[in-house]
Amino acid sequence: MGELTIGFIGLGNMGAPMAANLAKAGHRLRGYDVAGTSAEGVEQVADIATAAAGADVVITMLPNGAILRKVAAKLIPHMSEGSLFIDCSTVDVESARETADAAQKAGILAVDAPVSGGIGGAAAGTLTFMAGGSDAAFARAEPLFDIMGQKAVHCGAPGAGQAAKICNNMILGVTMIATCEAFALADKLGLDRQKMFDVVSTSSGYSWSMNAYCPAPGVGPQSPADNDYKPGFAAELMLKDLGLSQQAAALADADTPMGALAQALYARFVEEEDGKGMDFSAMLPRFEKRGRDG
Repeated sequence: MGELTIGFIGLGNMGAPMAANLAKAGHRLRGYDVAGTSAEGVEQVADIATAAAGADVVITMLPNGAILRKVAAKLIPHMSEGSLFIDCSTVDVESARETADAAQKAGILAVDAPVSGGIGGAAAGTLTFMAGGSDAAFARAEPLFDIMGQKAVHCGAPGAGQAAKICNNMILGVTMIATCEAFALADKLGLDRQKMFDVVSTSSGYSWSMNAYCPAPGVGPQSPADNDYKPGFAAELMLKDLGLSQQAAALADADTPMGALAQALYARFVEEEDGKGMDFSAMLPRFEKRGRDG
């Protein structure tokens, strides 16, 4: 793969380091962000059209499906036929499918490829990409995924990347709540947190929430709990993803009671309590403060 001209739309906490890693690998990056943010090695341009015109690849990293639709409508008419459109935003499945459809009608290859790994993974180039799109589109995108991340899974047709991401994060939200509840219960039962971790992390209750991202400070590997719950993955982002899972469940007529309850608890935490701006594992101090009747 020689030098590519890549337009990158959305240079926020995730997009900026991803774009910088592509520039570092020798590609020519043109970046645009509505907030005027920039990234190392990336030429800042004045608008979406300039970022897209003549680009081999356009990558978007945007906050939600409504914004993706608006950006795609401005972007696609300026993209060259045969070029590649990679959307790395986490959005609803319907927005991803409609965007891919619009791109394909214009003769553009499209991949929806939301990511896992957070800001740290974006900076280190160790993200996981969950991709939806044709075999040809995925094959074109894969070398770029290799630069920005450590793993890319082709999940299926357009929208499949988003489906994989929201199913994964529904599990993550539910297991984090269960892990926090269990630590708070252990405290009230007089069980030492380290002993609980030693048992659960090697028993049938183990999970990524417990073993890799333990919500109890001073227990397990370093996590946001050891940094006053400053976000690695903010509670409001977890709430967004749980909302997407419930939107998808409603459209698919799927019964997801635990996902729905996790969404309700994170909504309460973010909107009515102190959760906004905290890591999603800050559910532990929330439960510590509460008794049986809330």
